[in-house]
Amino acid sequence: MGEVAYRSHVTVTRHRGPLRTAVLPAKQEPVVFGVHDAVAEHYGVDPGEHEPKPTTLDYLVAAAAG
Repeated sequence: MGEVAYRSHVTVTRHRGPLRTAVLPAKQEPVVFGVHDAVAEHYGVDPGEHEPKPTTLDYLVAAAAG
């Protein structure tokens, strides 16, 4: 196996319910994750309880598509 070309240093913190933040390289402000109407019910979260935020899955799909 070859040498590691890059190792990403990311920190994810769960705050309450579905709300999480991630500190990513080259980004000064944390990225905020949560749920929105399309997935809130699946996770057992009342859609009106939290401000809609992109999910970690949304970011994963965007990263793979990019």
